Amino acid sequence: MTIEIERRFLLKNDNWRTEAGTPEKMLQGYLSVEKEAAIRVRIIGDKAWLTLKGYISDVTRSEFEYEIPLQHAEQIMQTMCRFKLEKHRYKINHQGFIFEIDEYFGENAPLIVAELELDSEQAEFPKPDWLGREITSDGRFTNAYLSKHPYSSWVNHTACH
Repeated sequence: MTIEIERRFLLKNDNWRTEAGTPEKMLQGYLSVEKEAAIRVRIIGDKAWLTLKGYISDVTRSEFEYEIPLQHAEQIMQTMCRFKLEKHRYKINHQGFIFEIDEYFGENAPLIVAELELDSEQAEFPKPDWLGREITSDGRFTNAYLSKHPYSSWVNHTACH
């Protein structure tokens, strides 16, 4: 088990794109989208993982992640995952901190979220000029929630940026 300490933010502008390289395409399907325990299958290229996340706080989760055969992931995704989402992930190194920018597609477009993993909940970090409002404590912006309740179904686009 690992402990994941993560902060999430909306973005103010598209300035991050000048620092972003080629994204990874991710397909995620959920077997459970409960706040207390989310169970996910993720496919990136020809690799796949099964991940179990447990709620500790809005910022911290326990995480169990296992690489699984791609064929198994595709079968699980097709037969067992009612809730799915697709996104591109960009990684940006900003002053030694790795920001992961997720650009969502389908019913979750045009949502773009920055995530940052930290060593502690109180850790300080530099804030790039493109970093907007923090949404870490807003459960609607978790991937599990978005897979079941797509962004386009609940957001007033002009109020969130």
